Amino acid sequence: MTAMPWAHVRTVVAWLDASNGTSAHETAMRLLKVTEEAGELSQAYLGMQGQNPRKGFSHTPGDVATELCDVILAAMVALHEFHDDPAALLTAIATHRHDRLVDLIDNEQTTGHR
Repeated sequence: MTAMPWAHVRTVVAWLDASNGTSAHETAMRLLKVTEEAGELSQAYLGMQGQNPRKGFSHTPGDVATELCDVILAAMVALHEFHDDPAALLTAIATHRHDRLVDLIDNEQTTGHR
């Protein structure tokens, strides 16, 4: 079921393309959506911390987790605008970063230095 997020994102992209078109303005709107979702994430985290005395503790860790997922999905939608195979790109970048991290950890363990 790992492919499910990408299947959903492809459906969202097709729906947005059909509804809003594929202009440079639409690309900008999809990028701004990532920022909007990040703002909602910040609001949820602040609410979880009780940062606003007027509102108190207004959010839960589950709310924060849900908002994180919204940020990820919005970024996945935006990524479609910049790469033909965004799933493969994300996998390749994650693999590269993982390999780099494993090498760093191995080097730290070998040398005893961070």
